[in-house]
Amino acid sequence: MAAGQTVHGVPPSLSAKLTGSFAYLTIRDRMPTILTKAIDTIHRNKKKFFEEHGEEGISAEKQAISLLSKLRNELQTDKPLLELMDGLPDTESWNQYMQRQQSQLGDQEPVSWFKSPWLYVECYMYRRIQEAVWLNPPINNFDVFNEGKTQSFFESQQAVMALCTYLGDIQKSMEKLSENQLSEFFSKLLQVSLWGNKCDLSISAGQENSQKTSPIDSLNSLQSFILVDDSNMVWLTLNSSRRLEGSGKKTADRVDIVLDNAGFELVTDLVLADFLVSSGLARRIHFHGKCFPWFVSDVTANDFQWTIRQTMAANHKWMCKSGFQWQSYLNEGVWSYHDHPFWTQPHEFCDMAADAPDLYATLQEADLVLFKGDLNYRKLTGDRDWGHTVDFCTALRSFEPAPLCSLRTLKANVQVGLQPGQGEKLTTQDPSWMTNGKYAVIQFHSPNLE
Repeated sequence: MAAGQTVHGVPPSLSAKLTGSFAYLTIRDRMPTILTKAIDTIHRNKKKFFEEHGEEGISAEKQAISLLSKLRNELQTDKPLLELMDGLPDTESWNQYMQRQQSQLGDQEPVSWFKSPWLYVECYMYRRIQEAVWLNPPINNFDVFNEGKTQSFFESQQAVMALCTYLGDIQKSMEKLSENQLSEFFSKLLQVSLWGNKCDLSISAGQENSQKTSPIDSLNSLQSFILVDDSNMVWLTLNSSRRLEGSGKKTADRVDIVLDNAGFELVTDLVLADFLVSSGLARRIHFHGKCFPWFVSDVTANDFQWTIRQTMAANHKWMCKSGFQWQSYLNEGVWSYHDHPFWTQPHEFCDMAADAPDLYATLQEADLVLFKGDLNYRKLTGDRDWGHTVDFCTALRSFEPAPLCSLRTLKANVQVGLQPGQGEKLTTQDPSWMTNGKYAVIQFHSPNLE
């Protein structure tokens, strides 16, 4: 649906049409800054490209910078969006999506940066960055965002050590834990994974954004900033699956985690996944990441593997032990990493059953799906101008492959499922509550509850 259109009671997509809106400021200021940093990163690696590839590397560097500079100019002058030309497996799907957007606009105006849905044009920018790099071998596998992701991991070392130590302490006494104690530890690690989502480089336009303090120590002070807390529903869902399995359920319990950011947040997700397996709450974990560098700090297969290798190599007992355990889970098939082109496309998740039925069917096999982060929340809710008291279920628009939970710190102005008056009160107290990353939700929906 094009920005500005309302059909069958579904509100319009957020867009930059409204001057001064968060979408407008993102497209006007933050997205060009991200492109400038990508250009600078490629230029700073010129010597590396020459050492590895000679003059061919220098030529590719110049051409990639030229394409990204052109893209930045198109964005800043609100030019019509262009079809992709790189011939990758998802190229046709992207171009079809653009045609879909254009057909919804009619002949009035072309699909463009400031007039089309914000979700679409922001995703499109990252796909065009990928195109600019891919079209220029031999540097076509270069990750323009890698430096920021690795820096975020290394600058969060103290927090990572504290978290791995905390996990190790739980696991030493796992056999003796009561159900209440298990529930309490689960709730704490779910919250750590939730607040790990504050470390988002696309929101800070690539500025340093790491976790330097022990995440466990911060939880009490952050509790009042969780606007919706459905932790108990998540716990009950996991427990009902365990009971079924204990009474002869043939299929193994599986939790899927749709990842968001690399760096510290990924470590919080790995620690949560380790706890789920070692506590017997889940038998298998499927991680879902991105096929290529995306939204500055999102997890790719390379980031996932690199993070586990770095944890294994750490000069810290519990961190190193965690890393080896995680690698063991992968080797044994207890954990597995997956990517699918749909995660790096602009679709709302309510389109998944029609546009990526194979992925939808995969998620249907899970007992629980955890969606990490702000972009996943925007896609879950369609990034639309919903009222704050609209039910989460309504905003999902029939997307319910399995019981699902969004773990999200708020960085975009869409939020549903609040109590009457809650949004208005927050606006009075803190006008930027939807975009400053201070607030969070643990929001659950299950098709079984209806």
